Amino acid sequence: MKTTTINYKNIYYPPGGILMWIIIFLELFTFGIALIAMAYYGNQEPEIFHDSSLKLNKTIGMINTMFLLTSGYLMAISVAQLKKGNLKKFEKILLLTMLFGLLFLGLKSFEYYEKIGDGLDINYNTFFSFYWMLTLFHVIHVIVGLVILTSVYFGLRKENSHTSIEDVEASAAFWHMCDLIWILLFPVIYLLF
Repeated sequence: MKTTTINYKNIYYPPGGILMWIIIFLELFTFGIALIAMAYYGNQEPEIFHDSSLKLNKTIGMINTMFLLTSGYLMAISVAQLKKGNLKKFEKILLLTMLFGLLFLGLKSFEYYEKIGDGLDINYNTFFSFYWMLTLFHVIHVIVGLVILTSVYFGLRKENSHTSIEDVEASAAFWHMCDLIWILLFPVIYLLF
C-alpha cells in the first residue's frame, strides 16, 4: 500500500503559500475593478442594462452558483481528508469536486450557446460586452483550476509522489478563488440590473 508523507507548516503560513495569496488578491482586485466599471456603465445606461439583464437565464445562473458552491465545499472536505491521511477518501471527494466544476462548465457552455443563438454576442451592447468579458475570464479560471486539480489528483496517485500538502492547499486556494469570483459576478450580472 502506498503512503503519502504530509508536511505541515506553522499556523502563520497561509494555505497555498504567500505567492498564491498574492495571485488571489490580484485576481479579486481585477474582477472588482471590472464590476465597478460595469456598475458605473449600468448607471449611465440603466434601460439598456435592465433590458439586457432580463435576457439572462437566472435559473441557469443560480444552478451554476450551486454547482460551484458544492464543488468548493467538496474541495474543503477533500483537503481535510488528506490531512487526516485518508488518501482514498481524498481522491474520491476530489473527483466529485472536479465533476461539479465540469457541470458548471457544461451548463455555462449551454448558456453561451443560447446567447450566441439569440445574437447576444460581445458586440450586442455594453451590458453584453461586460457579460462576455467577465464570464469568459471566469471560465478560463475554472478551466485552469480543473487542470490544477487534475494534476494534483494524478500527482498524489503516483508512487513516491512529490506532490505535497502545500500543493494541494495551493490548488484548493485557487479553486476557492473561482468560487469567490463567481459569488461576486452572479449577483452583479444576473440580479443587480
